[in-house]
Amino acid sequence: MTTAQLTERVIDVWNESIRLRVKVAGSGPALVYLHPSAGLAWDGFLERLAQDYTVYAPELPGTSPSDPYAIHKVHDLWQLVLIYEEAIRKLDLDNPILVGQSFGGMLAAELAAAYPAHFGKLVLLDPIGLWRDDHPVANWITAPPEALPGLLFADPEGPAARAMLAPPEDPEQAIAAGAGMVWAVGCTGKFVWPIPDKGLVHRLHRISISTLIVWGEHDALISPIYADEFADRIADSSVVIIADAGHIPQVEQTEATYKAVDNFLR
Repeated sequence: MTTAQLTERVIDVWNESIRLRVKVAGSGPALVYLHPSAGLAWDGFLERLAQDYTVYAPELPGTSPSDPYAIHKVHDLWQLVLIYEEAIRKLDLDNPILVGQSFGGMLAAELAAAYPAHFGKLVLLDPIGLWRDDHPVANWITAPPEALPGLLFADPEGPAARAMLAPPEDPEQAIAAGAGMVWAVGCTGKFVWPIPDKGLVHRLHRISISTLIVWGEHDALISPIYADEFADRIADSSVVIIADAGHIPQVEQTEATYKAVDNFLR
C-alpha cells in the first residue's frame, strides 16, 4: 500500500478570528474525518481511506500544537458546529462523506442534523452524544491514566493499546505528548462536560442521508446498546458491531472496521 502524502491547509473561519488547521491526504471523492477527544492521530485507518478518498481531517481549535489557545474563542457546541460548517464550505467540497469517531462522531451527527443536504454519507464510529441512566457513559475526562486502556480497548494489554498509549522514548517528547493529550481532552471536554448529552437526541431525526453506525463489541466507555439508540433515531441507518474491539475499533480491529466502512461507502 502506497503511503499518502500528508499536507496541511489553514482555513480562516469565524470572522477570521480562528485559523482552523486541516490535514489533507489522498485522492478521490472528498471525505471529512472528525477526530476523538484526544486529538487527531493519522492512523492506519485514515491511511487506508486515503487510498480511495481525499481525506480532510480538521484539528479542533485548541488541539493544534501551534495554536493551543484558539479554544478560548469557541464558546459552545452550536458555535463549534457553525465553525466546522463554514470551514467545509470554504474547502469547497461537494457533498463530502462525513466520518466521526467518539467526540468526532457526536460532532458529525450534529453537522448532518443541522445541514442534512451538505453531505453524501455519514459514518459514526462509537459516537458519544446520547445518555441513558441505566447505561451511563464513562467519565473519560477525569479518568486516571491507568484506567484509559480498559476504557478504550477490549484488550488493554494488546498491541493496539500499547502502540497508541505508550509514551515516546525521549523524555521531553513523552512530556509534550502527555500534556498535549490532556489539553486536547480538556478542549473537547468543554463541549460535553459534565455529561455528553447536549440535546442531540432531539435532532437526530433530521439526518436524512444514509448512515453507518459502527461499534466495538466490548466498548467500556459507551455501551454498544447506544448503537441501537442512534439507529432508532436515524431513518436510513444500519449498524455493524466489530468483534474483539473496544471504543476505538478502527485502531484495535483496523481491517474489520475498514471493510465495514468500505462496503458501506461503495
